[in-house]
Amino acid sequence: MAFPDGIGVIDTMMGTTAGTTGKDRYAFLERALKDAESANMNFPAQYMFKDVPFSDQARNADGSLEEPPQGPDLLLPFMDRCGVEIAMVGVRPDGEGEGLRCVTEHPDRFIPCFEPDPNQGVEAIRTVRRLHDEIGLRAITAFPSGRMPQVPIDAPLMYPLYALCCELDIPIFCCAGIPGPRVPAAPQHVERIDQVMYDFPELTFVTRHGCEPWEDLAVKLMLKWPGLHYSTSAFAPKHYPKAIIDFANTRGADKIIYAGYFPMGLSLDRIFEQLRDLPLRDDVWPKFLRDNARRVLRLD
Repeated sequence: MAFPDGIGVIDTMMGTTAGTTGKDRYAFLERALKDAESANMNFPAQYMFKDVPFSDQARNADGSLEEPPQGPDLLLPFMDRCGVEIAMVGVRPDGEGEGLRCVTEHPDRFIPCFEPDPNQGVEAIRTVRRLHDEIGLRAITAFPSGRMPQVPIDAPLMYPLYALCCELDIPIFCCAGIPGPRVPAAPQHVERIDQVMYDFPELTFVTRHGCEPWEDLAVKLMLKWPGLHYSTSAFAPKHYPKAIIDFANTRGADKIIYAGYFPMGLSLDRIFEQLRDLPLRDDVWPKFLRDNARRVLRLD
């Protein structure tokens, strides 16, 4: 059960900005959040985390917050220290932002994903196709409860995106379970995945953010559907659900994929310190940290 140093980890969820700059990532959620406390958080699920990375950043002489490095300047030192070889980062459709800088300046270390807005209809399809052609998009992502209006996992608006994933042979990484931000959870009920996998048997679907409190149901569905996987994003390793660890150590060794949450809510150093205590079998570690992601993201 020893942690395998030097394996070359693939992190399937990493942000690209930190500090006050990083708050821009969640501008799309502002209209959906109704409670006053959320408006003052560094990110909408901050109440769930302690010692949020860069929440206590230093101040300049004029009292303004001193921004940490951004993009590859922020990420690569942490990745090198923790043994992360490749990270999947989000890109914007306008060709701007730190995500695209990561991918273009360091194509051996970063791969791109993109979160289309299903409410945009055919325009979302066009954007995914363009990014796939121009920068080699490896995956799309989805936050069903975070859209305005919300778009449930099994909503008709999602179906053209699922079909496109099948056509382009790329996976979708989708939040499932109770969302951290204070928005309704119904669009992310794990039960909704069942109908999607039935309708799209070729689809590679990877859950994000825990699937709680329906992690046992997620395990049942992964046993049922070959294309369904689970990633560990947004959870410190000591809080990984027991059902997921047990599944990884038995019939689900090919289904569980490592994902972090740096720099949004977890320090990469903290994640890898806790990973060493994770009770995974020796033969599961390479699959969890690297091999399953390589297969799902078609990196071979």
